Amino acid sequence: MDGIISVNKAVGMTSHDVVARARRLTKQRRIGHAGTLDPAADGVLPLCLGQATRLVEYLSDSGKAYRATIRFGVVTETYDREGAVTREAPVTLTEAEIAAALPSFLGDQMQRPPIYSAIKRNGQPLYALARAGQEVIVEPRPVRIDALRIIAWASPDLTLDVECGKGTYIRSLAFDLGELLGPGAHLAALTRTRSGPFTLAMSVTLDALEAALADGSWRDHFYAPDEALLDWRVAILAPPSEARLRNGQLLRFSDSMPTAPNTSGAPAASLAPAADFADETAAARPSDTTDVSPSPAAPFPPA
Repeated sequence: MDGIISVNKAVGMTSHDVVARARRLTKQRRIGHAGTLDPAADGVLPLCLGQATRLVEYLSDSGKAYRATIRFGVVTETYDREGAVTREAPVTLTEAEIAAALPSFLGDQMQRPPIYSAIKRNGQPLYALARAGQEVIVEPRPVRIDALRIIAWASPDLTLDVECGKGTYIRSLAFDLGELLGPGAHLAALTRTRSGPFTLAMSVTLDALEAALADGSWRDHFYAPDEALLDWRVAILAPPSEARLRNGQLLRFSDSMPTAPNTSGAPAASLAPAADFADETAAARPSDTTDVSPSPAAPFPPA
């Protein structure tokens, strides 16, 4: 069984719990997940099975999308609802004030992860050190946030859609936004709506997966390994260049980006860089690039 199952993780389970149950259900030992999801969060958690485990690093590096509920006026030590309350304050914010603050969180930036996180120091996760009473200093790390969209504002709760790169902590985003605006905040709820190419609509709960394995319909939830790479540029090699590549010879590609004919009315697809050799062609899937804007009125970019 070599492929990918996108699981809709339930609240309360660790990512390791999901992998352990999937191993029991599929009787497949070689399973890895593509991006840790906190127990308090639910949503998309791709599982790579068999030979597809080689793709875990590529899926883990891919973009993510979340729907977050940020509660203002209450700060916790873990930056989410699980931690002890450290500060409370009245909330008098307006949606316009929140929208005006969002652009400062867009783009490449340095973000300080929560002290209570799975980041390891000398082999120990930081949350274990913090719970043991040790002083924990976390250095900021580079992250990227591509889009922030206000979905609803019902004080003190903000519902926010987030598109971001690898390693972004939505808990830290909630904390930092609360500090910037004054009353403080914590992450009250989180759903991952996309991981790489896998969306909630493509994901299956573990209970539904168990039923599908029992009735033989599990293939409806099983994706070929190359599904994880469909957004990557592709070079299609003719036999002479395939032979050169197998022999360890370097193949050179130009930086030109020709455009494929557009007959669908959708944004034009771009081709991968054409090989400098006359016997190669190249192709790629369309890009999902969209404008980034914190305006509440702007539609959230497609996942």
